[in-house]
Amino acid sequence: MYPVSPPHAAGLLEVGDGHEVYWETRGAPAGVPAVVLHGGPGSGCTPGSARLFDPERYRVVLLDQRGCGRSRPLANEPDADLSTNTTAHLVADLERLREHLGIDRWVVLGVSWGTTLALAYARSHPARTSGLVLGAVTTTTRREVEWITRDMGRLFPEEWDRFVAELPPAERGGDLAGAYHRLLMDPDPDVQERAARAWCRWEDVHVSLVTGFRPTPRYDDRAFRLLFARLVTHYWSHAAFLPDGALLAGASRLADVPGFLVHGRQDVSGPADVPWRLHRAWPGSELVVLEDAGHGGQGFPEAMIAATDRLAGRCTPSS
Repeated sequence: MYPVSPPHAAGLLEVGDGHEVYWETRGAPAGVPAVVLHGGPGSGCTPGSARLFDPERYRVVLLDQRGCGRSRPLANEPDADLSTNTTAHLVADLERLREHLGIDRWVVLGVSWGTTLALAYARSHPARTSGLVLGAVTTTTRREVEWITRDMGRLFPEEWDRFVAELPPAERGGDLAGAYHRLLMDPDPDVQERAARAWCRWEDVHVSLVTGFRPTPRYDDRAFRLLFARLVTHYWSHAAFLPDGALLAGASRLADVPGFLVHGRQDVSGPADVPWRLHRAWPGSELVVLEDAGHGGQGFPEAMIAATDRLAGRCTPSS
């Protein structure tokens, strides 16, 4: 991976609805613009994600999406209101940030949930998207959410039984993400904490087949557990606030946008049929399936860097 370059600008951008979004730029100030969309939702940006770009060729923008990281307000606050935290709001935030930074077009890189957001953004603003690099591809359809919250119990039956046991019996047969979200928003902190622990434990289970897996240390932090679980269940219970199948149906709009999809064959939380169907519907896209990888893991950095290197040769730096 490329070395971590220091930030040369950072700030909080007011995006409306009482939200401020944290952003920073790294790499070459006059380089090819690119923006990184983190996973989760709620994971927040990290300096390491900029290492997927050549710092001498790219101007890399990192941001914390609404409700997480250094953005404000946070989703784990006692009076948190997530009604203005939807995919449409996040897409609008990206446009405000692009304009604020004086960028005409940018490469959009997303990982996991970030791929759903990247596709939603490019579908709405193809003329502002000079390329897409998507790793661990998801489109957050209701089918995908049902798979990850219920059907994967066939692979991890003991862990899934423990996962649903935290819910009231009457809610175990329906929308599991929605049921968890109601517990996570309960006024009783103890109820919130039990739900957050159980949700994050299941998150670790369904990515555990990656070679060299280690439990996510960030889940040890009580505040992060609640923030992360609230945002994930909020988005999953609403299928990303998108018409079901909209991203696949809208892939033809990306005919003029070069795209690279990187996915692990052993990604049981995001089966490979998702990027395969997207690739077939998206003229000009390239799909790389890593045989020994899961939801990340072996080969991912190299494949993502190969994609950003290729795009750097096609894109013109702008400011």
